[in-house]
Amino acid sequence: MIHFFVLSKEFWMIFAYLYIRGMSLMINVEIFYGRQTTAISCREDEEELNELPSLEKRPAVKIDKKFLFCQRCGKKTPLKEVLLPNGDFYCPHCIMLGRMSTSTILYSIKEPNAFQKYGSDVLSWHGKLSNQQKTASDSLLKAASLPGDHLLWAVTGAGKTEMTFATLQDALIKGKRICFAAPRIDVINELFPRLKAAFATVDIICLHSRSNAKYRYTQFVLCTTHQLMRFYRAFDLIIIDEVDSFPFLGNESLEYAAKNALKAGGTRLFLTATPDEKLQRRIKKKEIDVIYLPIRFHQNPLPVPKVVCCFRLREKLFSERIPGAVKKSLTEFENEGYPFLVFVPTIDLLEKVHEILHEILSESCSGTTVHAGDPERIEKVQAMRDGRYRYLVTTTILERGVTFPKLNVLVLCADASEFNLPALVQIAGRAGRSSERPDGHVRFFCDNYTKRIKGSIEQIKRMNRKARRYCK
Repeated sequence: MIHFFVLSKEFWMIFAYLYIRGMSLMINVEIFYGRQTTAISCREDEEELNELPSLEKRPAVKIDKKFLFCQRCGKKTPLKEVLLPNGDFYCPHCIMLGRMSTSTILYSIKEPNAFQKYGSDVLSWHGKLSNQQKTASDSLLKAASLPGDHLLWAVTGAGKTEMTFATLQDALIKGKRICFAAPRIDVINELFPRLKAAFATVDIICLHSRSNAKYRYTQFVLCTTHQLMRFYRAFDLIIIDEVDSFPFLGNESLEYAAKNALKAGGTRLFLTATPDEKLQRRIKKKEIDVIYLPIRFHQNPLPVPKVVCCFRLREKLFSERIPGAVKKSLTEFENEGYPFLVFVPTIDLLEKVHEILHEILSESCSGTTVHAGDPERIEKVQAMRDGRYRYLVTTTILERGVTFPKLNVLVLCADASEFNLPALVQIAGRAGRSSERPDGHVRFFCDNYTKRIKGSIEQIKRMNRKARRYCK
């Protein structure tokens, strides 16, 4: 005999609650490994988060007398400046990553290094380093086994990325968690395909403000330095490329984040061609180990800029008049058939200069403008790489971290304050990066021959002299 039981409405309500409750507790705990995140940012209920094992909780901000200290970005702010209507205090400095207030909790789970095992074949790059690159690569590998900070000071176009491959390979094999960071999105977008090709079997997540990637737990993280604010004692090894560039340079919040994301006893490797004064002081005080490489991978010297003084250059450009010397160089660049970059100091000059180029160059020599706030910046840079543009008129956003083969470079108003000495060195370093055309032309046009221009040329010549001695 079959018995049928009629279950009450209350039973089904309780069953549904328990089922939904059980499903909601299936939280992906991996998103908390080595991270510092809020309940809102991970879209979880705080009560349910509190039931997770090994979960660490820290207040997002602390009150220190009359100041507010943010544990995410490390900035101090007077309390009277950051009072909310509900009586909370908040940090205004890192609000673009989500608001941190006195009611906010940061959740973390200690980094467990729960990764798959890799063998020596994890490196799928089969290129060959020069003898000088191999020496620097070996030094980096040794440095990565030591705690603290280390610097690779190598000229533009030396092949810094490839020199890190052995270090990255070793770290992956040893189960270390790695972060490769850079201040600018353009640099990250250039690095991503190169690192993916070099480590084809490794899951690498690429994080920046314009990335569509949803965060997932990976052994290898590639990100902008702003994204380091989301990590907490996560990485055994952090490599920061272009460490002297904006916005990392002089940014206390990003420097704090780069320390906060590192495990105790971890290693940081800094890469640059133009160390700033602060780094150079650390070098002189022997507070940081330095690895030098004064020569490019193809063994050719850095192109030395040619300086051309043009009376009232900026004024003429704004009135869409172009000096004969500038026109001559642009025509020469067009006739050579190679791609070229035209740097201007400010956004308001971009369209003026682009209109001038449009008038004097043929229709087949097409180009466009690009700057930091350009919503199509990534697409335009890629179009230049693909050969759909012959030139870009740009601000300092492309001074570093992007590579176009066989390039020529022209700088207008090189004496403008926006072009500091390191920027001029980096801009000149865009040329001559490929072995197919290791020279390239670099032209600085200016009203005045400034100390910055003179200093940048002297630094380039000094590195070339060091390179000659280095190769003997």
